[in-house]
Amino acid sequence: MVVDTGLHAFGWGRQEALDYMIQHTAESKADLENEIDRYITWPGQAVAYKVGQLKIMELRKRAEKALGDKFDIRHFHDIFLQSVGPLDLVEEEINKWIENDGRRDM
Repeated sequence: MVVDTGLHAFGWGRQEALDYMIQHTAESKADLENEIDRYITWPGQAVAYKVGQLKIMELRKRAEKALGDKFDIRHFHDIFLQSVGPLDLVEEEINKWIENDGRRDM
């Protein structure tokens, strides 16, 4: 996200982005160059991934809290992966699963 923001909000060039990534990651230079090219051609993509990750973590914590010992990570993953559409629709499916007491036979 730092590089995406640096490139598109702070005017970083490709080399500055590459230097930052080399200093802060353990990926190969070739992989970093591919990643930077993706950030250059797809502004905000890295941020969208992070938003998705945070939402998934929020849904999991909500389910764990609501279901307690009945929470099964495999069932959570099944419901999540079988859901179709944007995250608000996935959230609806997770909420239904929680309301169904964590049972898969919804």
